[in-house]
Amino acid sequence: MADTDRALADAIVDLLDHRAAGTTICPSEAARRVDPDAWRDLMPDARRVASGLVDDGTIEMTQRGEVVDPATARGPVRLRYPGG
Repeated sequence: MADTDRALADAIVDLLDHRAAGTTICPSEAARRVDPDAWRDLMPDARRVASGLVDDGTIEMTQRGEVVDPATARGPVRLRYPGG
């Protein structure tokens, strides 16, 4: 895993670890943590890394409160731990 990917994955998990149970985060929060000045450029990577975390069962991706498949999700998404 590339350094940026690892940093994004770590940021996603850390942000979720420090939120109340069931709370979601936006992938942009992880991107902002990794690079506050160029976070927009990291958004495709943040979503890709989040998709990998979904694939391994670490997190879920949601839209409008419903779990979605990262491969088909379009538009804004939120991330949470499973069962949130």
